[in-house]
Amino acid sequence: MFVALFVALSALATAAQAIEPIKISRDDVALDLSGAVEIYRNRGSNFQVSTAPGIDGIVRRIEVEAKDQQSTGDWAVFALANTTDQQIDRLIVAPHFRLVGSGLIWPDLGSRRIAAITPSEGFALDRQEAPDADVFLLTLNPGVVVTFVADLASPRVPQVYLWEPEAYKDTVNSYTLYRGIVIGIAGLLALFLTILFVVKGTSMFPATAALAWAVLAYICVDFGFLTKVIEIAPGNEQFWRASTEIALAGTFVVFLFAYLNLNRWHGHFSYGAIAWILGLGLIAGVALIDPPVAAGIARMSFAATALIGVGLVIYLGLQGYDRAIMLVPSWIMVLVWLFAAWMTITGTLDNDIVQPALGGGLILIILLIGFTVMQHAFSGGALHQGLFSDMERQALAITGSGDIVVDWDVMRDRVVTRPDVAEMIGLPANSLQGPARSWLPVLHADDRDNFRTTLDIVLEHRRGRISIDFRMRGADGHYRWFMMRARPVIGSDGEIIRCVGTMIDVTEQKKAEERLLHDAVHDNLTGLPNRGLFLNRLDTVISIAQTQETVRPTVFVIDIDRFKQVNEALGMSAGDTILLTVARRLARLMKTGDSLSRLSGDQFGLILLSEPNPARIAAFADAIRQAIRSPINYAKRDIVLTASVGLISWTAPQTSAEELVKDAELAMQQAKRFGGDRIEPFRPAFRSFGSDRLQLESDLRRALERNEFRLAYQPIIRLEDNSVAGFEALLRWEHPRRGVIPPAEFIPIAESCDLIVQLGLYAMQTAAEDLSSWHKQIGETPLSVSVNLSSRQLLRQDLVADVRSALARANLNPLYFRLEMTESLIMENPERSVYVLDKLRETGIGLSLDDFGTGYSSLSYLTRFPFDTIKIDKSFIDDQSPKKPMLLKSIVGMAHDLGLSVVAEGVSTEEDALQLRQMGCEFVQSFMFGQPMTSEAVTKMLKEQFPLTQA
Repeated sequence: MFVALFVALSALATAAQAIEPIKISRDDVALDLSGAVEIYRNRGSNFQVSTAPGIDGIVRRIEVEAKDQQSTGDWAVFALANTTDQQIDRLIVAPHFRLVGSGLIWPDLGSRRIAAITPSEGFALDRQEAPDADVFLLTLNPGVVVTFVADLASPRVPQVYLWEPEAYKDTVNSYTLYRGIVIGIAGLLALFLTILFVVKGTSMFPATAALAWAVLAYICVDFGFLTKVIEIAPGNEQFWRASTEIALAGTFVVFLFAYLNLNRWHGHFSYGAIAWILGLGLIAGVALIDPPVAAGIARMSFAATALIGVGLVIYLGLQGYDRAIMLVPSWIMVLVWLFAAWMTITGTLDNDIVQPALGGGLILIILLIGFTVMQHAFSGGALHQGLFSDMERQALAITGSGDIVVDWDVMRDRVVTRPDVAEMIGLPANSLQGPARSWLPVLHADDRDNFRTTLDIVLEHRRGRISIDFRMRGADGHYRWFMMRARPVIGSDGEIIRCVGTMIDVTEQKKAEERLLHDAVHDNLTGLPNRGLFLNRLDTVISIAQTQETVRPTVFVIDIDRFKQVNEALGMSAGDTILLTVARRLARLMKTGDSLSRLSGDQFGLILLSEPNPARIAAFADAIRQAIRSPINYAKRDIVLTASVGLISWTAPQTSAEELVKDAELAMQQAKRFGGDRIEPFRPAFRSFGSDRLQLESDLRRALERNEFRLAYQPIIRLEDNSVAGFEALLRWEHPRRGVIPPAEFIPIAESCDLIVQLGLYAMQTAAEDLSSWHKQIGETPLSVSVNLSSRQLLRQDLVADVRSALARANLNPLYFRLEMTESLIMENPERSVYVLDKLRETGIGLSLDDFGTGYSSLSYLTRFPFDTIKIDKSFIDDQSPKKPMLLKSIVGMAHDLGLSVVAEGVSTEEDALQLRQMGCEFVQSFMFGQPMTSEAVTKMLKEQFPLTQA
């Protein structure tokens, strides 16, 4: 019982694995077996398979042995059932090549598909002679089910059809007729275009003929006609098919390049096209080794050319290029064909008609392209009758207008002008009566290319008009402007035989236009550029500065102080004369590259490019002030003027010209607030002057009473052992509503409203008391504190007394107390500064020169000031130029030679710190070595650093 059950289950399993037979009848003309074929991969030369259930329902097991050397080890199995009571003869057809589903990359280029077919009963099927398909004749007896095992010669079988023999023969004959017609049309078209190329030697004709021959070759291979002309060894079909696709892609590129004449528009198009074609030539060599790879690249090249052609046709068509416009219908058909081909090779379109239809579509494309090219070949015609009628009337009209008649005989390349233009410009008579190129040496250098290109375009297009303005140099060396208007005369062969027109002397008109243009961007009184041109030039300079490190412009805004009073006292005429004098004086200060402008009534703008060095910029600014202060003699009286000068140097790449000028104007206005006759560099705090300035000033007056100010201390570190050498006291305003306000915003307001002295006294007193407190807790160690000094404090008579009072109240040794000031601060009044600094030095305190290298002082002054320390500005540390180490080493060496200590600010990397230490720099101060901190935080840090020195 169990044995019977096992046999039954085995039979059921075997039946489940058997294939389903396809039932055929006498009425079936053509059946597509592709979906019913089961493929078995890598089964070797012997293959076993279960048959379809027979009439009796029994499933048998058969074994088939490969009988062909081309066998791949892959097998295909299908089953047919004759449900009729008559014998049926059919043909099994497997095409060698099928474009449908062939693929874009590594496409299937066709090959022999089936080596042999063995039925489950009877003998192997007989192969029928067919050049482009594997055809086997089979006979099915009535009421039988036969399983067929196909020994595959190729891993892919794109299609298997079961044909009624006569129907297949009729289909082959019909396709043969269609293919013959298409090949005949393609051959005639290629031959005609070749003849056209012989007659017309322009580059577009050989390119079109080559494209036509490539299409003919492709169709011959695709339609199987090539095998009838030459003998192709089995297996070489793929090479020929790939070669024709490469030829089609290459000639397509050549046609697009030659027809649109791309080398006339841009020279690099020629290099691109040559590289593309050479690349396809190399791919042709690849076709010998791996035809599918070569064909895939050719197909992608064809598609890329079509898409690039779309862009070129649209762009050139919008430019009015007639060839591009005429190519639009042809290119639309190319795109339609390309879309249909893409749907075919991806398998979206799947029928037997699409492949020959695409071949016919290629012929239609070439036919339309041929018509387009022939339109160029046969354009033109005989001269219209009456073209030269009314000649005398036209001659009288030209003579009356005074125009010069120009006649260019293109065939002989001879130009004749009447009257002679050479005599008009002082050259020997008839010296310009000759080839068109003889005009080039007389033309202005800037007009030669335009003149030559205009003539070339007219000759190439064989239509249009010549309309060009150019300058000709006379015997006296001066240039005269001429306007030429001419039109071509077309001969019967479509070529230009003459160009006839007129020339007019338009020198006076051009001069008037130049004067109008000059007046539009220049000041009428001084002749200097106006504000618009000044901003335009500054934008250009900024663009250059963003790419060239050597270009660093400085913008000056110069405003004459109280000039309104001069106008009121002496009159507007006197004011204009004085402004002219000031403009001339400023112009004499400028060098090559600098630019001066009159921005408004008594306001001038200046772009300084010749002096990038800060010290020289300061000297130039002082020269501006001195030039304006020099007395101006008018109406037997000396007039002394002063000016407020604002300046800003370009540093930020995102800054625009408008912003630079606005910042320089803010600095100039700040100089006026300080009383005029002053040079003021721009500081970001100047932007705060505005609607909230009065409110900030009011809050600032109450801030001291409310104890809103704090001191933050940033450590100064010894590079030798990374110990704390001291601190810089930084003033902070903790506004109850706005939060912490940076010093750059409230210090300028404090200076302008006389509160800076109180803030300075607070900072000195608090810093001295904090340092005294630290000394009491950790012992008297070499620890110092630095306080920044403002301009008002430096020039104040009681500064020395204020310092002594702060030290006395805090009971602090003067040795540990320091004052810091910038170069620009001490240079506002150098003589006064030397006197005050000497008095401060006598008290025993230290003096530091802050932001060294960014101010405007001369090095000669450095020896006169009693500083003991200089602080190198952060900009020198951040500099990434190769000259940075040499510059830093020079600064450190100079400071040591003068007996000064050096503090480097803004050090952000260990590499910079090590480099500075090796140069001999003693101290550093930056966020990397210590953030600004409160007095309590400093106390805690010092107790950790000096535990053994605590009292």
